[in-house]
Amino acid sequence: MSVVTLVIDGIDVAIEAGATLLKAVEEAGIAVPKLCHLDGLTPVGACRLCMVELKGTNRMTPACVTQVAEGMVVDTNSEKLQNYRRMIVELIFAEGNHVCSICVANGNCELQDTAIQVGMDHSRFDYRFPDRSMDLSHDQFGIDHNRCILCTRCVRVCDEIEGAHVWDVAQRGEHCYIVSGMDQPWGTVDACTSCGKCVDACPTGAIFNKSSTTGEKVRDREKLEFLVNARENKQWSR
Repeated sequence: MSVVTLVIDGIDVAIEAGATLLKAVEEAGIAVPKLCHLDGLTPVGACRLCMVELKGTNRMTPACVTQVAEGMVVDTNSEKLQNYRRMIVELIFAEGNHVCSICVANGNCELQDTAIQVGMDHSRFDYRFPDRSMDLSHDQFGIDHNRCILCTRCVRVCDEIEGAHVWDVAQRGEHCYIVSGMDQPWGTVDACTSCGKCVDACPTGAIFNKSSTTGEKVRDREKLEFLVNARENKQWSR
């Protein structure tokens, strides 16, 4: 296995060739914000929060979808990056209807945690208050599109780990939203196995267990980690 060396925030890092910058950053003990990334799922660079700066280039680079290269010099926490990340989180809050006080994920929400991490305490942008719906047709679960940040974790976990491909993204641009089946009510989609992996993968309160009320959503990330490791190591339990 070949190894490459790079410098991240002044720290010398050695890591296997082909690894992502995000993995190298985390192995250096540096925490960068991220919302669309989840270990075990294909990285897509959707949220743009893990952007870093590389010496020799004047553009920011998403760490989760960029491979390490020999001699890279990386800055993860410049003032430019701090301002950029804070702006992204402000825009996420402004474009949706994120009312934390009545959300099932209040106190256990990655969007909340990220807002704290980047120092966001208000949004400079006008709130758009879009007219978004809920789907409570499933026996066990519900989806509230008001809380969705289009990270596509639900799409990828259902496709890549469960293999059901219940979820997808419809429309384009600002009109994008998550759909079940061919834009059918979730409860009528025969492909759904009711496994709950999408609930565990969702970083906010967008997909939730119908038995949960305000602040009661708890994720079981260990289940996803077990499934990923079992698949990679061919260690399925019978």
